[in-house]
Amino acid sequence: MGRIDYLYDSGLARITLTSSSGTNPIDQPFVDELFAAVQRAQSDDAAVVLVCSDGKAFSVGGDIKSFASAEEPGRLLDSLADQLHRSISELQRMDAIVVSQVRGTAAGAGVGLAAAADIVLSAESARFVLAYTGIGFSPDGGASLLTTTLGLHRVLHLALLNPVLTARQAQESGLVAQIHPDDDLEQATTTVVKQLLAGSRPAQAATKRLLREAALPSPETALRQETLSIRTCAESPDGREGIAAFVAKRPPSFPSVSPAARS
Repeated sequence: MGRIDYLYDSGLARITLTSSSGTNPIDQPFVDELFAAVQRAQSDDAAVVLVCSDGKAFSVGGDIKSFASAEEPGRLLDSLADQLHRSISELQRMDAIVVSQVRGTAAGAGVGLAAAADIVLSAESARFVLAYTGIGFSPDGGASLLTTTLGLHRVLHLALLNPVLTARQAQESGLVAQIHPDDDLEQATTTVVKQLLAGSRPAQAATKRLLREAALPSPETALRQETLSIRTCAESPDGREGIAAFVAKRPPSFPSVSPAARS
């Protein structure tokens, strides 16, 4: 079973994150299939791209168990982040209007993938958390780009303390555009998609390009910096301990933490 399903019909490209676990962890096949789906949406000249999920979570972020088994986690993270960032860059640069539909948890890079959309729709039960520093990593997946959406200090708070945001808090922060009862989310998404498909494609594309370039002229530079940073963290003693602790389901004991701070 694949990690990504793709369906195109009448101007709408639907990219569905799907996994047997229902949590959509991000591994190499996931990012490869995601990039292929984004390219297909470009080839189909989609007017709207919908990124959604099939399961109990939008995406729990990186597949940390695969990091634990990797001989060179830094190299693995470099490959994963680079390929994921290619998809995020394409979603942000393409003329199609991108809508994300978030159910359940969006964690780590799952937050960045949801936020790559132009319009983020959320179920009331959805939750958002970055969680990177909890395992000794720095953020990737476009999390640094959130500073233009949410503001520097709000993103620093999310990245350093890892609070779990409710859908309402995510909307108040500026990440989520609309919240709907879980049972109504699909119909609400259909309404938004129909409105976009009925609009002027040139005007929508020009508006997206204008506003995105004003907000962040060089997103690819920021994404590359994320890749280099998370690779360095993954290769560090703290990063290796964070991975091991996560897999063992125990609190991490980071080597960089002084004995006095542990007590």
